Amino acid sequence: MPLRRHAQMLAVVSAAWLLFWVAGLPDYYRQYSTMFMIVFDAAVLPPIWFVVYSRVRKAGAGRGLAVSLWLSFYITVPLFVYDLAYCGYYLGHGIGFVREYWYLTAYYVLPWLLFPLTGWWVERQGDSKTDAASAAR
Repeated sequence: MPLRRHAQMLAVVSAAWLLFWVAGLPDYYRQYSTMFMIVFDAAVLPPIWFVVYSRVRKAGAGRGLAVSLWLSFYITVPLFVYDLAYCGYYLGHGIGFVREYWYLTAYYVLPWLLFPLTGWWVERQGDSKTDAASAAR
């Protein structure tokens, strides 16, 4: 991936984090019930997955897994660093923020489970279509 694309990805996820941070004020979503946060996490995941799925499909043959891994990285690592800076250091929770803000922690793990599987699945679909087209000839 070109350096320009890395910079774009970082800018997009940074802007998304900032929007989620503002939306979570005044207490970074802790003012909501556990049930609300479970529903919120569940509602946010499908649109994110669909964006990843769309990007992986556009990636080209044999690149689905690599693209899905880069997306996993950008959707987790920068956000973890921002949350560590805000929740861990600024709010004083240290690394224990991952337990206190469990609804954030879910998104440090889920992309690494779902996105590579999505990349693999999209690549298999492409392989299946290629095999079917070859068999039809």
